[in-house]
Amino acid sequence: MWIAYAFGSAFFAGITSILAKCGIKKTDSNVATAIRTVIVLLFSWFMVFVVGSQNTLFNISIKTLVFLILSGIATGASWLCYFKALQLGNINKIVPIDKSSTILTILLAVIFLRESISIIKAVGIVLIGAGTYLMVQRKDVTDNNQNNGWLIYALLSAFFASLTAILAKIGISGIESNLGTAIRTIVVLIMAWIVVFATGKWNTIKTVPKNELSFICLSGFATGASWLCYYKALKDGLASVVVPIDKLSILIAILFSYIVFKEKLSKKAAVGLIMIVIGTLAMILK
Repeated sequence: MWIAYAFGSAFFAGITSILAKCGIKKTDSNVATAIRTVIVLLFSWFMVFVVGSQNTLFNISIKTLVFLILSGIATGASWLCYFKALQLGNINKIVPIDKSSTILTILLAVIFLRESISIIKAVGIVLIGAGTYLMVQRKDVTDNNQNNGWLIYALLSAFFASLTAILAKIGISGIESNLGTAIRTIVVLIMAWIVVFATGKWNTIKTVPKNELSFICLSGFATGASWLCYYKALKDGLASVVVPIDKLSILIAILFSYIVFKEKLSKKAAVGLIMIVIGTLAMILK
């Protein structure tokens, strides 16, 4: 059953990228992240009460709480970097880099969670790495004379995302997954709003266009759904399998980026995408 949750996470994560991109055309990415985190928080706590896990809130161990907080901090950092990258660059180039966090996640899972890695999974890692390189080659990164600032943010997003998966896997081992998600979302919310006030962007909240606000909120609901599926799968299944499945959201994101933003893949990028998908599917195999 956890496989189904992992695929559900991939679907909603793919939609999130598109909705978020639509919501940050004029709105500052940090402000958008803070607003959408409010939606995710409400959504996650609603699910806590639906499943009745709020009664176990005071039974959480210190170790579990610490790792949930650390996971929330890593998530907040990943989000802030990811949506800043989305604001500066194209989805077709940012999403592959973000999804390449799979490679580091697998390596960390082997080291810290003692999960095994087969030859097939090793080949998958190589394919994902090579595919990502083809999709973001420098000569392809010349969109409307933009600089490559988005690349740094995309790489940081991938790094923090990989830390998130490992910390969350440890953190939710002794807690109901919905409650774990809700707690770590509180950390993300606090972190996001601290950044908004620290950068002096809080006074722009009232001027956010209504259409962009709608997309930001919808992206929050999509993120909430993706998280709930993801951490349920992560709790019940193997991190080295759940994470690669979740990264298949790249197909959803790139499909909709073509439909909504008319972003096209070059031939090399298309080959890179195929390599990433094949590598991801290979890593799912036992």
